[in-house]
Amino acid sequence: MDLTRREVLVTGAVAALSATSARADVGETARGVVRSAEGPIAGVLVSNGRDVVRTGADGNWALPVRDGDSVFVIKPRDWMVPLEAHTQLPRFSYVYAPHGTPASLGLRYAGLAPTGPLPDSIEFVLTRAAEPDRFNVLLFTDPQPESEEELTYVRDTAIALAGAEQAAFGITTGDVMFDDLSMYGRNNRLVGSLGLPWWNVCGNHDMNYEAPDNQYSRETFKRIFGARHYAFQYGSATFIMLDNVEYLGGNTYRGMIGAEQLGFVRALLAELPREALVVACMHVPLQTAVGTEPHSATVDAAALVELLADRPHCISFSGHTHTNEHHYIGAAKHHHHVLTAVSGSWWSGPYAVNGIPVALASDGAPNGFHVLSIDGNVARTRLVASVNTAAAPLRVILDDHFARRTPELTAVTPLPDLLGGSVSVDAVGAARLVVNFFVGGPRSTVRCDIGGRRVVLEPVLEVDPFVQQVYWRNAGTKKPWVQPVKSTHLWHAPLPVDLGVGAHRVAVTAVDEFGGVFETGFLLEVTA
Repeated sequence: MDLTRREVLVTGAVAALSATSARADVGETARGVVRSAEGPIAGVLVSNGRDVVRTGADGNWALPVRDGDSVFVIKPRDWMVPLEAHTQLPRFSYVYAPHGTPASLGLRYAGLAPTGPLPDSIEFVLTRAAEPDRFNVLLFTDPQPESEEELTYVRDTAIALAGAEQAAFGITTGDVMFDDLSMYGRNNRLVGSLGLPWWNVCGNHDMNYEAPDNQYSRETFKRIFGARHYAFQYGSATFIMLDNVEYLGGNTYRGMIGAEQLGFVRALLAELPREALVVACMHVPLQTAVGTEPHSATVDAAALVELLADRPHCISFSGHTHTNEHHYIGAAKHHHHVLTAVSGSWWSGPYAVNGIPVALASDGAPNGFHVLSIDGNVARTRLVASVNTAAAPLRVILDDHFARRTPELTAVTPLPDLLGGSVSVDAVGAARLVVNFFVGGPRSTVRCDIGGRRVVLEPVLEVDPFVQQVYWRNAGTKKPWVQPVKSTHLWHAPLPVDLGVGAHRVAVTAVDEFGGVFETGFLLEVTA
């Protein structure tokens, strides 16, 4: 998500444009087999992106296809699809494009070569690979390098840190690139150096903008990665990968899953045990504090949530807004997690000691990625920050609560100074403690002890004053569209007015959405 594209996202135009125009239905039937080196494999799910079928005892399957469809195998537990050498990209789909991408579109980045007529048989060859019920997954979103230099930042932050994690595979939930799709090759080789299978979701910057509409907007993505929406299984979990960026032409888009993908999800869920864990991944959030506009949130989110409502073990992930948020949606309280962006504030901000921008996100969270830990049908996440967060995902500051009126960030509007770790005894009543618990959400708690007395902190939805300070003081280092936004993981409390002169130990304890406990603190000095 960015201003370069957002500037042209006029809501009225979005509402006026029609939904995706389907390619012509040629009424053909694709047939094939799922097999291993030992022979055919029965009971494996295969899909055309709408329908889901199981292979028979002979490993055979048949599905109707249209020009432009992707037919894909849904990798079952304890089996693996082929991986491309050097990139570790899974090869799980056959993209049917008999005439290829029309040259008349004039796409800047190459699309699909003609596949010709349907082959007599489409084979999906799997190999055995034992999978545990307990495993980790690396979750990237919005690496979004705008240049080769920024791709180097991705290499030296997220990819380098990911190498220290134990994981079964990785997922990027969109905006792998920032419009320049020619960098896919280098990016995929860098990510492939981790030696893990890596699954990708389409983002709004992974599109062919020369396309007239959604029909041809993923030609380069399909050439590089395969099907634009799909699913796979690992352990006892099923991962559903959705493309919820509907391109409307003219550089406009909206968050939309659409009837076809919803039908696919419905058909797939019918094949899964109700108690099994379902993990849905997409780019545009189902819900976000950033806004309800069609380019910020998913228009038909309620339809997906309804499909998942009877699943007791389900979680979904997105990116796009470059914020870190937890939401519980609908009567079933479906847990949707908007992930921290690898690029944070789009690689903005002052340089750290390693020569890479600090990239503090607009809600105050550091840039980085998450690790999803799965144990059977239980899922939880933890943040891996690209900058040192003092071993706890917390930042505690003192703020002049009464002087601050959320001024606009302009070069001529100075901000009140944050108080640091000291405050005069006469100003204690005008100061507050502000805690940004980067991974916090509606079910998180934050408590504080100041010199032996308990202080109650309350959640507040507002701009983090620390972010205001950083952005204002470093205005020349940030990209022009980067502005602070209200944070969903901020807590505050006024200082006790009777704090006496002297040093007071401040201890903060926070509990995240999954019950994880984190502690930090500092020494508060009250001066005469």
